[in-house]
Amino acid sequence: MTTTALITADELLQMQDDGCRYELIRGELIKMSPAGHQHGRIALNLTGPLFQHVKTHDLGAVYAAETGFKLAEDPDMVRAPDAAFIRRERVEAVGLTAGFWPGAPDLAAEIVSPGDTYAEVQDKIADWLDAGTRLVVVVNPSTQTVALHHSRSHIRILTTDDVLDGGEVVPNWTLPVRDIFL
Repeated sequence: MTTTALITADELLQMQDDGCRYELIRGELIKMSPAGHQHGRIALNLTGPLFQHVKTHDLGAVYAAETGFKLAEDPDMVRAPDAAFIRRERVEAVGLTAGFWPGAPDLAAEIVSPGDTYAEVQDKIADWLDAGTRLVVVVNPSTQTVALHHSRSHIRILTTDDVLDGGEVVPNWTLPVRDIFL
């Protein structure tokens, strides 16, 4: 029987930069593949308009894919979505932090990569929702759909004919789904 030594979020943060991106899932270090061309474009097409809207209306902060969020302790869990948003009141309450954000973002966006399994994507969604994320946006390039997960049972699927709406999580933010896949 092989056992894997669990590590903590602090140990992950102190690791030597080897050019790779990692997540910490229940204490286990998981190496993340670099994003491909399509993934990177889609991430920017989603994150750019989100950032502009949040900045213009002083709603909070938008974070890029490299940002880790510490979702659980003992064993530690650190996830890094493709984009995230935290409302201003929460950003101000925590202030600047050198480590991982302590808790879940209000919005986490995940872009499905070609190598992602259905189970892996579902695990990410569950981890975000269980940690308190109010809206998980899952972009699927192969079907050109966007799934909005407000809870495990409240899910809305959008096509390229629809408009993504930030609802109560990101007030007045809208984005034509078609624009995400340009």
